[in-house]
Amino acid sequence: MKFTKSIKPNEVKRDWILIDAEGKTFGRILTEAATYLRGKHKPYFTPHVDCGDYVVIINAKKAKFSGNKLEDKEYFRHSGYFGSTKSNKLSDMLENHTEKLYKLAVRGMLPKTKLGRQMLKKLKVYEGEEHPHTAQLGKGN
Repeated sequence: MKFTKSIKPNEVKRDWILIDAEGKTFGRILTEAATYLRGKHKPYFTPHVDCGDYVVIINAKKAKFSGNKLEDKEYFRHSGYFGSTKSNKLSDMLENHTEKLYKLAVRGMLPKTKLGRQMLKKLKVYEGEEHPHTAQLGKGN
């Protein structure tokens, strides 16, 4: 009888993955990032353990959007009080709160638990080419 090996949190080896968003479609970038954050690309993926990698997204403002999403798509937030619904257009979010936009979108693709929040902390988003994680990336990226 064969058993599937379940990896333990202290056995996980984390890598740093660099994704250049320039010229790529927004949603495709996010699904790639969510896959790496979750650890589904690894042969020892275990659903109840955070076995994902760190993900660095650069050139975040240069992603492509299909259709009229930049003008039409809105993000809503609500404080809980009556009449307190506020909205931001996608173009405004991309211009002023790029990191928040990416994290909000990736969050929807991760588990809605403590584990998902822990995975989301490993996502780093930068608007330009420069980022402080060059030492962690190594020679491969």
